[in-house]
Amino acid sequence: MSGYSITEASPRQKWIAGLLVAAYTIVTLVPLFWIVATGFKSPSDAIAYPPKVVFEPTLEGYVNLFTTRTRMNPDQLEELGPPQTWYDRIVRQYDMVISGPSRFGERFLNSVIIGFGSTFLSIFLGTLAAYAFSRFKVPLKDDLLFFILSTRMMPPIAVAIPIFLMFRTLGLSDTHLGMILLYTAVNISLAVWLLKGFIDEIPREYEEAALIDGYSRFQAFYKVVLPQAATGIASTAIFCLIFSWNEYAFAVLLTSGTAQTAPPFIPTIIGIGKDWPAVAAGTTLFLIPVMVFTILLRKHLLRGITFGAVRK
Repeated sequence: MSGYSITEASPRQKWIAGLLVAAYTIVTLVPLFWIVATGFKSPSDAIAYPPKVVFEPTLEGYVNLFTTRTRMNPDQLEELGPPQTWYDRIVRQYDMVISGPSRFGERFLNSVIIGFGSTFLSIFLGTLAAYAFSRFKVPLKDDLLFFILSTRMMPPIAVAIPIFLMFRTLGLSDTHLGMILLYTAVNISLAVWLLKGFIDEIPREYEEAALIDGYSRFQAFYKVVLPQAATGIASTAIFCLIFSWNEYAFAVLLTSGTAQTAPPFIPTIIGIGKDWPAVAAGTTLFLIPVMVFTILLRKHLLRGITFGAVRK
């Protein structure tokens, strides 16, 4: 009898799987690397054809991203004297001076506040609702769950005008609170359905043992269920943050200044001169928070749902 095992892949299968994973990784990461590289190109190198893989790096894109510039004639530039800083030297090449900071920092901060605020609220409310649906006899449970899921089926444009009118009446247009509540309302359906599936997998015996030991229902939920549902909470939080972080349609319709996020602001950087390095620089910085958030929750994503099995 041969030593072939149906549970272990053959060396050939491992090579094929490795090649497929490597090919998928390359296809996925090359656009990201190209965006990062474009942020360090000059405008001429960014639009060069054929595209330049080897180029002289510059921080011009990041300078243009974080500053506003004013064009001046040679006489005015001569009166100002030589540039004092490295970023002044960059803009002087185009007969410009820095007139002040851009609004990218404000828009980026708005994305952080709205994205993480709505994610926290979605996870908080979604966990409580999912626990209730999983552990208690809720009247019309199936109908309510389907209704919650159905809110995810509507395209945003279908409710854009009613939401715009409602926000204008309530004074929530162009406010952080309004965008946090809106993104929470959209994300909570996803949070409830995902978290209910995770909580359903946690044996009830754990909570019953805690209740017998004198824990209250809330203590059993906080000290027993939540630690074991950490994997589900982490993965759900990542999905909720990705939606809130990248959402564009509602951000364009409902914000214009105070609460405008980065997605609708970054395209305005292009301007008349097609400043692609500045756009790439803004896109690169915009990717970092979600990447860091995912890395921080990585250990929870790799854990199992429960700490053990219950023998019945």
